[in-house]
Order: sequence, then C-alpha cells, then structure tokens
Amino acid sequence: MRETNKVFHLAIPCKDLDETVEFYEKLGCRLARRYDDRVTFDFFGDQVVCHLSPDNIDENPKMYPRHYGITFLEKKEYDTALEAATAKELPFFKEPMVRFKGKQEEHMTFFLVDPANNLLEFKYYHDASMAY
Repeated sequence: MRETNKVFHLAIPCKDLDETVEFYEKLGCRLARRYDDRVTFDFFGDQVVCHLSPDNIDENPKMYPRHYGITFLEKKEYDTALEAATAKELPFFKEPMVRFKGKQEEHMTFFLVDPANNLLEFKYYHDASMAY
C-alpha cells in the first residue's frame, strides 16, 4: 500500500516549456518549479518533470508500450477529468472507450497527448480491486 510520505516521480521530454506549462495547467496540474531547462508539476499528487529535450520527441507515439497517467478510484473523479479535458479542448489521442467489457478488469479510459507527444491515460475500473 502506498504511504502518504512517498511521491512517485516521472521525468519526460518536452519540446517547449511554455506550451508544456499551458497544457499541464489546463489539465489541472500545479506548476511547482520552473528552470531554463525543465518544469516540475504536481501531477495529481505525484511529481512529473518535463525536461526540455526537443531532439528526443517521439514523432509517432503509440499507446503501447509507453504512456503514463492516473487510475481514478472514484468514477466521479474520472468523469470530472474527462469533462475538464473536453471543455478545455485538450487534444485526445484516443477518445473515451471501455476496455475488457464484461470482464472483471473492465474499465473506462481515454488518452490525451501533450505538446511533446507524451501519451497520458486516465482510467476508472468498475471493480476497484483491479486497480493494481
């Protein structure tokens, strides 16, 4: 089980700091720090650092095997995130869908793509025991 004194950290490339800040703030993430070569966000309680690295951008991203995101344990939070992404016209990589329909691991999901083509998945399992 996760303890409250731990924060997951993820570092990813970005191609432009200003557009990166705009995207993640629209997503609801708080800008924690900004330097000439990177920005750090509070990403739903965890830390995402976007390093300025325009030569390391995946020009043709695919959902698998590389993406990251949030698994909501409350459907209302998933719905709120989806509504916010739609209202703020954030770019969808994959529209909302249901995966593994009819199985225990059935879940609702959607993917966004940030300005550096990093893919973000947001999902909600109907059976919370399937979150791990």
